[in-house]
Amino acid sequence: MIVARNLQEFLQARSSLKEYSIALVPTMGALHEGHLALIKRSKELAHYCIVTIFINELQFDQPEDFVRYPKTEDQDINLLKQHDVDLVWLPRAGDIYPQNFATHIVVDGPALLWEGAKRPGHFSGVATVVYRLFSLIKPNLACFGEKDWQQLQVIRRMVADLGIPISVFGVPTVREDDGLAKSSRNRFLSREEQQKAALLYKVLKQSHQHIQSGKNICDVLKQAVEELTKEGFEVDYFAAVDGSSLHEISEWKHDSRLITAARLGSVRLLDNM
Repeated sequence: MIVARNLQEFLQARSSLKEYSIALVPTMGALHEGHLALIKRSKELAHYCIVTIFINELQFDQPEDFVRYPKTEDQDINLLKQHDVDLVWLPRAGDIYPQNFATHIVVDGPALLWEGAKRPGHFSGVATVVYRLFSLIKPNLACFGEKDWQQLQVIRRMVADLGIPISVFGVPTVREDDGLAKSSRNRFLSREEQQKAALLYKVLKQSHQHIQSGKNICDVLKQAVEELTKEGFEVDYFAAVDGSSLHEISEWKHDSRLITAARLGSVRLLDNM
């Protein structure tokens, strides 16, 4: 495995892969089984797998969250070696955003709702860094986790709208045995909070079953929020939406999605079904 720590090193390593199909897995580090699922899928789809580790300050709406984000570089590199990644790039901020960088991607459509409304500027930061990585790396395809469902739709919309010649693949959420979606931020949960956090998935699953059985969607969503709030969650939203546009729905269809964000202690949990 080649480890590149600046743009020059990366471009030199990347040049040797140009004759073959390349899959990109963008990460912010603190890797876990969810990231490994992305790597596994990318290796099924392409000859080579490139992983990036870059904590993108542009997508953090709270400076303290950026500072707090876990940094586990040595463990991450060892893990990537064990899973036969071909090239890992740990760019410096100046590699992605050179001096006097002044261009940002403004996203509309699915980016305006839910996370976009709660975290102004977040998806602009996501889209900008992903576009920069696509431009510098020039992969044939990229894999993103379905846990961040709205983010996946924003990236798909950007790729389609700008005509970027890259295929975007979503990879199903990887979960703990109790159903909690794997996330780098889960390490900030206390032991008690970890046990309680699994309720989010349980309520999602129950709500999905209730809707499938024909119960009124609004009633199901209201009951879900009440149950989570009673158990100490601060629920930002618990909604039934169209899977692509993220617009709220009143009738369930095959491409519908339940999405939720709720805070437990100091950790904000995202999930969907």
